[in-house]
Amino acid sequence: MSDTPTLREVADLSAQILSAVERAVVGKRESLELVLAGLLSGGHVLMEDFPGLGKTLAARSFAQALGIDFARAQFTPDLLPSDLTGAFIYDQRTHEFVFRRGPLFTQLLLADEINRTPPKTQAALLEAMQEGQITVEGETFTLERPFHVLATANPVEYEGTYPLPEAQLDRFLLRVSFGYPGAADEWEVLRRRIDRRQEAQTVPAITDAAGFVAMQRAVETVTVDESVGRYCVRLAAATRSHASLVLGASPRGSLALMLASRAYAVIRGRDYVTPEDVKAVAHAALDHRVTVRPELWINDVTAESVISSILSSVPTPSPTEGERRTGYEGP
Repeated sequence: MSDTPTLREVADLSAQILSAVERAVVGKRESLELVLAGLLSGGHVLMEDFPGLGKTLAARSFAQALGIDFARAQFTPDLLPSDLTGAFIYDQRTHEFVFRRGPLFTQLLLADEINRTPPKTQAALLEAMQEGQITVEGETFTLERPFHVLATANPVEYEGTYPLPEAQLDRFLLRVSFGYPGAADEWEVLRRRIDRRQEAQTVPAITDAAGFVAMQRAVETVTVDESVGRYCVRLAAATRSHASLVLGASPRGSLALMLASRAYAVIRGRDYVTPEDVKAVAHAALDHRVTVRPELWINDVTAESVISSILSSVPTPSPTEGERRTGYEGP
């Protein structure tokens, strides 16, 4: 691949990356597409689902397919910020303090069970996610590009957990769930394990760090028609006035819609964004950015149901409006 890949080359590579990851993660194509869209957009992804559904395996498989460095940090109640960032250690041989790097100095960090560590440690991760740097004892260290966090969270066990505050949830470009597999997919998992004759599994490297950064640069050239951009704004604005929500999405929500839909369009083989791309990423981009009124929880009103109602009520841009600039012909 050239230093400046075409969007067609990025689409082809994306298909190869997803096929490689699917060697390990079975039957979760839509969720994997969303995770890859988040990474191609330069963002971080929160994978929230029940234990044993392939979140950790997906993170490791993406690192292998992308050819980038991978580190895993198991978040526990006694994890300290220095366990992530690293710390200055006194070297008796040189009689100087030297910096020993922590797991944050990688290209893809798996923050496993991020809601099980105290807010102080979560805040250390927040600086790295937002600023691409960490600060230890007044000294700032810039993290190497690419740098992405794939975090996991268990939505059912709350004892001994520290729920992520809205400010940190907002730093995740997307939140993705995998869900239970169907019977056929679950049997396929078993069949592959029988054929493999070992627990460990690897996927081939499709690109490398430099190639992945080049793919991200190419995604920046995707065409976003003004009508589609304004559609993203209307969706985010609708969350701020919805009667069922006490907190709507900030402008970072509309930005997440636009960024993720660009990458999703490329994954689907197009160099322009359609309203259907926006709808495809809407739940992943907005569900974790809104807060349902507490008194409505008893009526089973969820963020997902509210975003679904907003997608149904906000008018979709007319195909003819986008045809003039993007060639959009509808789904």
